[in-house]
Amino acid sequence: MRTRKVIHTVSVHAEGEVGDVIVGGVAPPPGDTLWEQSRWIAKDETLRNFMLNEPRGGVFRHVNLLVPPKDPRADMGFIIMEPIHTPPMSGSNSICVSTALLDSGILPMQEPVTELTLEAPGGLVKVRAHCKDGKAERITVTNVPSFADKLDVPLEVPGQGTITVDTAYGGDSFVIVDAHALGFSVQPSEAAALTELGMKITRAANEQLGFRHPENPDWSHISFCQFACPVAGKNGRLIGRNTVAIEPGKLDRSPTGTGVSARMAVLHAKGQMQVGDILQGVSIIDSEFVGRIEKETRLGDTTAIVPTITGRAWVTGTHQHMLDPDDPWPEGYRLADTWPNA
Repeated sequence: MRTRKVIHTVSVHAEGEVGDVIVGGVAPPPGDTLWEQSRWIAKDETLRNFMLNEPRGGVFRHVNLLVPPKDPRADMGFIIMEPIHTPPMSGSNSICVSTALLDSGILPMQEPVTELTLEAPGGLVKVRAHCKDGKAERITVTNVPSFADKLDVPLEVPGQGTITVDTAYGGDSFVIVDAHALGFSVQPSEAAALTELGMKITRAANEQLGFRHPENPDWSHISFCQFACPVAGKNGRLIGRNTVAIEPGKLDRSPTGTGVSARMAVLHAKGQMQVGDILQGVSIIDSEFVGRIEKETRLGDTTAIVPTITGRAWVTGTHQHMLDPDDPWPEGYRLADTWPNA
């Protein structure tokens, strides 16, 4: 078969959320740091479009590019490409990357526990993988420091009126709203309505509230809207159902690792969680991430927490993505029936 390029991927999902991993066929992008490399990927868009646009991708897909780490303490670096954003960190994607590295043998697996250090654009993350019979069965990721930004602030949403929201960072930036107060119980039948309202809330939050990361001035927007149901205590931990609306218009199938981290930061700031406490996040498809506050820290003048997220991922296949020299859509295409605002 003739082709102008071949990109090798391991296809993975973490608790339902797709996070494919590019393992060959792409040279590391220019940049002295992982963050600079991720900004180059975001600006250039060639790789993003080829992998995320149809016919190879779709709005439901995330893709991770493995790169040599810049920090000598790391075993591997990875750059996350989501439908619109190229974020600092992602919980589900870091679990997918860890699983792909170990299950495919790119990095050696030690049973029953393998410990790794990954370098994301937003910083180093420690990984502890519980492994059995050649499979990484459960991954715990020590996330980047997470913090609450604005608490219980009013937000005007077109067609919805004034609602009360929190904003926070958990490796990515969120506006968090009370799902029950908006009439949702976070069920699959509500997915379309949650997505539509989530996009409105995210846009309104960026326009009216904004966001500032205390140590990364390049990250100055809110990426996602998290619909969070009230938490309840059970068996010594908090349990909370949630879903996250991701631009340009889809719901995370997992409980969202950065979202669980951001929510724990908010609950900590409100005195509802302390160091050592656990939050079990439940997604719209009933999959689960278990979050834990490991310690308190600071980012500049901002109080933060260091969270861990535990979840599972599964390899669904391996692929060789090709480009025929005569293909009239070398970077793919988007249509508004599945890619809103295309």
